[in-house]
Amino acid sequence: MTIQLSTKIFPQADLQGAKTLKSSLKTLLAQTTDCLVLAYSKTDLDGFAGTKAAKTKSGLLAELDICLGGAVSHAHVLGDLYDKQASVCVLRADKSWSANAVKAKRVLLICLGDLHLSSERSLHAYSKVARAGLKALSGGSIENAIWFSPSFTHSKSTEAIAQEVRLTIQYAGDQAYRFGVRQPAMKFKAKDKADTFKHLVFAGNDACAKELKLAVEQGGAMVEGMNLAKDLGNLPPNVCTPTYLGKTAQGLAKKAGLKVEVLGLKQIQALGMGSFLSVAQGSETPPQFIVMRHQGGKASEAPIVLVGKGITFDTGGISLKPGEAMDEMKYDMCGAASVIGTMYSVGLMKLKKNVIGVIPTCENMPSGKATRPGDIVKSMSGQTIEILNTDAEGRLILCDALTYVERFKPKAVIDIATLTGACIIALGHVHSGLFSDDEDLVHAITKAGKDSLDTVWRLPLDAAYHEQLKSNFADVANIGGRPAGSVTAACFLSRFAEKYKWAHLDIAGTAWKSGAAKGSTGRPVPLLVNFLLEQK
Repeated sequence: MTIQLSTKIFPQADLQGAKTLKSSLKTLLAQTTDCLVLAYSKTDLDGFAGTKAAKTKSGLLAELDICLGGAVSHAHVLGDLYDKQASVCVLRADKSWSANAVKAKRVLLICLGDLHLSSERSLHAYSKVARAGLKALSGGSIENAIWFSPSFTHSKSTEAIAQEVRLTIQYAGDQAYRFGVRQPAMKFKAKDKADTFKHLVFAGNDACAKELKLAVEQGGAMVEGMNLAKDLGNLPPNVCTPTYLGKTAQGLAKKAGLKVEVLGLKQIQALGMGSFLSVAQGSETPPQFIVMRHQGGKASEAPIVLVGKGITFDTGGISLKPGEAMDEMKYDMCGAASVIGTMYSVGLMKLKKNVIGVIPTCENMPSGKATRPGDIVKSMSGQTIEILNTDAEGRLILCDALTYVERFKPKAVIDIATLTGACIIALGHVHSGLFSDDEDLVHAITKAGKDSLDTVWRLPLDAAYHEQLKSNFADVANIGGRPAGSVTAACFLSRFAEKYKWAHLDIAGTAWKSGAAKGSTGRPVPLLVNFLLEQK
């Protein structure tokens, strides 16, 4: 990621213990840094401001005020200290600081408010706090900062600290991301202002040292995967072709310790992937079928398989899309990008699990060779498909990939696709759509979404919806009409995933943003990484 991450341990530092508060603050303030970041609660502020008699003041802010020669009192008099959650106050060094052996140039105070809430709501509250702190660090002259993690956690749970650290890094990566910065070949704009903030140190104590170090490593690897997914999504479609995706995957083999195989047109034909090839045949650009393997577990361990839709540009084919905003159809490969990004993260963190990424990728173009509405094709599974709409192409490439992964005897399979506009109508741009009949898998994916705040919402897969996919001429039609469009798309895919535990993520509403904030979001890489981390 563009921000350098590191950890630093102060063995006895504990801002919640009255006995160690003063010595802990002196140790932290003695560090050479552009900014020391500390969190305070409403209780801390009440203890500091509740009386005019300075000698009766107590708590974090009172002790900090002594160490900083009255800087906290001055900020309070000016009205810069609030008890509102996520409010920030920056204290800047003066002569009294150096007299007290303070080397930090600034202290950033962030209010936690009152986090006596359920764990789920606390994580949402923490996300506001983290975003406010990171925003205050960026855009100015601050180049490095020390973030004292234990001050942000209401409980002393090391698991909670690790979770919050990963989330902070996730947001720091989002904030620091600039398209084209990581690779010169991706730089298409002559000028793009980079943030001056470059180095974030997560500090902790002995109680959380191991968990903190691991969380920073995992968070950094996750952001690298997110950045890669964003870069791939944001690239123009004349650059990010199926061939480019294949070469990108191959480039990660040595970098992340992955085994990568890229199958070309003849190999795809030999596999009998007639459904996949029906989408690719209208384009001059050849299709690719990418298989990425991370062997981190035992040889006998069944792998988790991720399947990503890789339509690098979707015109709709003969069922041509409207011209307005068609440029955004370069994002129709965000499922593939998220799988490549997740596999990169998994490799970097040397996850001790077996994970396989599978990506069918091609363009969907209109031409004299393109598939027509009414054509019937034979899938790898042997099932025949009547193509009623060539713009329902994602399911046509995914169904052959879902048949292909049977050979791995997977523990579970998750496919990820910008599949239907209907999912945007149903869920907007907040949740990704989740479809599965396996309750354990639904629970695990939903939990991973909540833990990363990369959330999903479960939608139905009732057998009754399959009625809409009936065809008079083939085993199944590729569309079921406008009603419940995202559901019938998932039902179509389910017919090819009956031999293993399977879930489908429709990310059409969450993979990218339009308008002034136009760009790939990197979702659902955080969800997928957290899901893999939480698997036993």
